[in-house]
Amino acid sequence: MELDGNALGGDLSTVFATDVTDAVFVCAGCKHSGVVATLRVWEPAPGLVGRCPNCTDVIVRLVRTPTRVFLTLTGASRLEIPVEQP
Repeated sequence: MELDGNALGGDLSTVFATDVTDAVFVCAGCKHSGVVATLRVWEPAPGLVGRCPNCTDVIVRLVRTPTRVFLTLTGASRLEIPVEQP
């Protein structure tokens, strides 16, 4: 079942103190950039896999266990996380 990158939001919130679905990724493969919410996410699986909507390369893998969250961003050459202004 294919979802969008918003499916990563809840689990990513345990790793990051901000909503990462608004962060901009740059695909290491095709150099496409977009917000994490536009990633193509597939489940069910042992975890979530977010793929580039342009070339379908894997950008992020997230596996959650009862005691840990495993996160790989090897498919992203950059992740730009917006910072709230005071």
